[in-house]
Amino acid sequence: MTGLDHEDPRIVAGMRRQFALFEERRRGGVRRIGWKVGFGAPAAKEKLKIAMPLVGFLLDAAVLPDGASVSLAGWNRPVAEPEIAVEFGRDVPAQPSEDEAAHAIAAIGPAIELADIDGPMDDVESILAGDIFQRHVIFGPRRAIELPGGLAGLTGEVIRNDRAVPVPADLEANTGRILETVRGVSLTLARFGEGLRAGDILIAGSVTPPLMLTADDTHISWALQPIGKVAAGFGG
Repeated sequence: MTGLDHEDPRIVAGMRRQFALFEERRRGGVRRIGWKVGFGAPAAKEKLKIAMPLVGFLLDAAVLPDGASVSLAGWNRPVAEPEIAVEFGRDVPAQPSEDEAAHAIAAIGPAIELADIDGPMDDVESILAGDIFQRHVIFGPRRAIELPGGLAGLTGEVIRNDRAVPVPADLEANTGRILETVRGVSLTLARFGEGLRAGDILIAGSVTPPLMLTADDTHISWALQPIGKVAAGFGG
C-alpha cells in the first residue's frame, strides 16, 4: 500500500469538515452504517493526485429497498454506480495486513449507489466535505466469501433501460483491489480516530465508469453472479 493521503492537507481539511457534517446529521437522529469510497479509478486518482480512493460515510437514512423507485426531480447531475458492498465480521486494524483485511470480511454482494454531483469534481476538500456527493444506496443480497481470490469466480452484468452496460471481466479493474481499498480506508479512518468495525458495510467503488442519469433513464439493475442482483427505478 503506497501513498500518505491521510496526511494530504486537502484530505485532512475535507475529512474534518465531513466529520462535522456527520455529527450534525447524527444529532438529527440518523445512524452511520458504514463507509463509501469514491474517485478510485486510475484516471480519477491521477487527476486528483491521490494514491487511494476518497472516503465518505453511509447513513441508515440513505438506504432504499431493493427495487425502489427514486425521483430525481431537483437533482443537479444524478449518477448511478454499480458497486460491491463489503460487510465486516470483525474490526479491521488501523494498519491491516492483506491477510487481516481479508479475514475481517464476512460477506460481499451487489449495491447501487446514487449520487448527485452538486459541486466541483476537482476540489478534494470540497468533495470530502460534502460526503462525496452521496445520496442513496440500495443493497442486494450478500454472501460469505473468502478473499483474496474470491472475485475470480464472479461475473457482473449491468442493465440500463434494457440495454447491457459493458462490465470488465476483472471486477476490480475500475476500482482497484478490494483488499487494498479496505486497507486504505482503514488507514484513513484511523487518522481521524475512526475505523472499520464489525457490522460496518463498505461500498468499494463503481465497477463501471459512473453512469450519468438523464430524464430518459427508467431503471438499472446490477447482477453480481452467482450472489444475486439489485435494482432501482427512476421517475419524477
